[in-house]
Amino acid sequence: MMNRLSFIRTVALVCSLLSHSLGVFAQSRSNQLIQVVVSPERPDWTYAVGEEVNFFVTVLRHQALMEHAEVTYSIGLEKMTPLQSGKATLKTGTAAVGKALKLDEPGFLRCEARITVDGVEYRGIATAAVAPESIQPTQQLPDDFWDFWNGAKAEAAKVPLDAKLTLLPERSTAKADVYHVNIQNFETGARLYGILAKPKAAGKYPAVLQVPGAGIRPYAGIVDLAEKGVITLQIGIHGIPVIYEAGLYDDLRAASLKNYQFFNMDDRDQYYYKRVYLGCIRAIDYLYSLPEFDGNTLAVWGGSQGGALSIVTAALDNRVDYLVSLYPALCDLTGYLHGRAGGWPHMFNEANAKFMAKDEKIAVSAYYDVVNFARAVNVPGFYTWGYNDETCPPTSYYAAYNQIDAPKELFLVQETGHWTFPEQQTKIQEWLLAKLQP
Repeated sequence: MMNRLSFIRTVALVCSLLSHSLGVFAQSRSNQLIQVVVSPERPDWTYAVGEEVNFFVTVLRHQALMEHAEVTYSIGLEKMTPLQSGKATLKTGTAAVGKALKLDEPGFLRCEARITVDGVEYRGIATAAVAPESIQPTQQLPDDFWDFWNGAKAEAAKVPLDAKLTLLPERSTAKADVYHVNIQNFETGARLYGILAKPKAAGKYPAVLQVPGAGIRPYAGIVDLAEKGVITLQIGIHGIPVIYEAGLYDDLRAASLKNYQFFNMDDRDQYYYKRVYLGCIRAIDYLYSLPEFDGNTLAVWGGSQGGALSIVTAALDNRVDYLVSLYPALCDLTGYLHGRAGGWPHMFNEANAKFMAKDEKIAVSAYYDVVNFARAVNVPGFYTWGYNDETCPPTSYYAAYNQIDAPKELFLVQETGHWTFPEQQTKIQEWLLAKLQP
């Protein structure tokens, strides 16, 4: 176990380093008065099966150790009922909490600590990984999985693109033209909207399709990459224009599109994500139709729901050459039915199981689960995430990641949750540009 004095010195050093970098400081520390820092004893937060896992909790006020801090804590598998919980008084402001735990199979252990000061509650978490690259999925692969998707693709391919472009001069720059794009999706009358950005200079260019995270919102386009010589298409998934005022999307989110991720889940042909997955392929059809596209080099990129769509699109469409995926959703959805965390949107967790854990819905989930697409990915990919993600549990996305047999580069930033440091975004763009413009 880490010596307590060494741990205190480590915390002090981290705080000192952070204070010298405003950008990193803003991303890595909250703006609250009291900081609750939870840490596994291992610097890389990673353990082998059967190894003891210990957690430390440190409470800081004014970036100094808060003596005699009284915290409550819980430790257990992420998203599951805690294996242990209790209270601890941190006499010097930092101490180990709970008893050492071991896992006899790969997974993630999460420690949550809370403290109430002057009526305000403060919280911190840390998540220890136990043999994460050995996690296997609980989801089943249907025998007719590829028959279903190849048939759906063939039907969608019969529908004309019927593309319509509207120049957005207010978003265009000296180096890039920006357009609102409207194309026909997987069936006649269904539409797909997005923002296209193209280099102004004549020539042939590689392309990036950026696929969206969950929600309903407008989009601005990826103009900076277009200025660097890459055609970019950023799409929405809901069949509505993506340039309206934010209030409209708020209304849709609260009403007709609320919980869209559960729509028609008892029918694999009517489930909401069928239009979404096939829409990503239609977006590639459109990119291939552009005379400025080099016809050869294309990447797909997204985070969360978009991280799932990146993997799915690369598996469904062999025109994809590279993929970038951040903390993908929709992975190993059936995890909750096997005593561990499943992926967003958590349709089979305790809160939803009464309505969603039906045989027909479980069966449909297999046709849309990222783990079943991950097995077919055969292009290089860049992946980045952390262990503290509470929206897309790492148990779920490692279940998918471990199925990928193609070249893959993982930029792991353990302390991140469902967010990224600026350095992660920089690495993504550097990786994409290196692949697209060698």
